[in-house]
Amino acid sequence: MKTKNITQASILLAIGTILHLIPGFVGMVKPDFMLFCVFIIIILNKNFKTSLAVGIAGGILAGITTSAPGGFLPNLVDKIVSSLFVYFAVVFLEKAKVENIFSIGSLYFIGTAISGLVFLILMNMAGALPEGFGLKLMFVSLVLLTAGINIIVGLFFDKVMGVYNKNFARSLA
Repeated sequence: MKTKNITQASILLAIGTILHLIPGFVGMVKPDFMLFCVFIIIILNKNFKTSLAVGIAGGILAGITTSAPGGFLPNLVDKIVSSLFVYFAVVFLEKAKVENIFSIGSLYFIGTAISGLVFLILMNMAGALPEGFGLKLMFVSLVLLTAGINIIVGLFFDKVMGVYNKNFARSLA
C-alpha cells in the first residue's frame, strides 16, 4: 500500500471507530457505522490484501468498542465476510463497467445487510440477542435501517473522498 492509501484507511477506520462508540438505540443495540468506512476503503483501493486487512482491522476495532456482550468475535467475523463480499462485488462491477451511484449505493446496502445478518446469526447462536428481540425483528428493524442509512452516509463520504483524491492528484502534478 502507498502511504496515501494507508493514511486514508487509518483516518476512515478512526472515523468508523468513533462512530461505533455512539450509544445504543434499543437497549445497547446500535447501528454499525464502521461498515461504510471499511467499504469506502475497499472501493477506493480495489485490492484483495487491503480488503482483507481492513476487514480484520475494522472487525477488531468494532469488537473492542462494542457494547454487545460477547460481541467481539461476531464483529470480527461479520467485517471479514462483508469486506470480502464487497471486494469481489467491486471487482465484478469494475469488469462489467457498471460503477455508478446506484451500484455503489447497492454495495453499501447489501454489504451492510450481509454484515448485520452474520452478526445477528452469531449472536443468536451464542444466545446473546437482547430479550424479547428475535433474529427477524432485529434484522428488519436495525440491520435494514442501518443499511439504508449507510447508503446515504457512504455515498456522501465516497463523494468527499473522490474530491480529496482529485485534489491530491492535482497537488502532485
